[in-house]
Amino acid sequence: MESFETARLLLRPRASADFEACRALDADPEVLRYVAVPWANEEEHLAFLRRRLATAYPPGLGYWTIAPKEDPATFLGWVMLCPCTVAGAEVEIGWRLARAAWGSGYATEAAAPILAQGFRAGAMTWVVADIHPDNRASMRVAEKLGLRVTGTVDYYGEPARRYSITRDAFEAAC
Repeated sequence: MESFETARLLLRPRASADFEACRALDADPEVLRYVAVPWANEEEHLAFLRRRLATAYPPGLGYWTIAPKEDPATFLGWVMLCPCTVAGAEVEIGWRLARAAWGSGYATEAAAPILAQGFRAGAMTWVVADIHPDNRASMRVAEKLGLRVTGTVDYYGEPARRYSITRDAFEAAC
């Protein structure tokens, strides 16, 4: 996986050193307010994090840690492109940021180069973002990335709006 640099951020492949930061991020109930999690307790959550860290993703896919350029040791959150396990989609894009990073435009800034490289690498022909219908901030991020509502899905037992974009639509917009 390659690393990326934006105007304000550094994006590097998520590593085992990020484990505790990811755990702390997920411990904030406001961060997970609109996230249907696939774990029922702390033991399952830790196993889920370990699996995600240990998974070797296909080229162009995976998780990237987001850090500010001015303080690369600060964990702001993550962005991902992963094989999708919900409703037959090919690849899912997602982001999760610490509350201190909300409202700064970091999610869009971090997700844009990850999405572009996923299409460039041939990792996908289309991508989805399944977003809780009350999560207006994530909907705005998806729309800024060029994704559009294409339906609704059941996401781990919760309703979600499905946003998606094809490679052709992404390239036409660029």
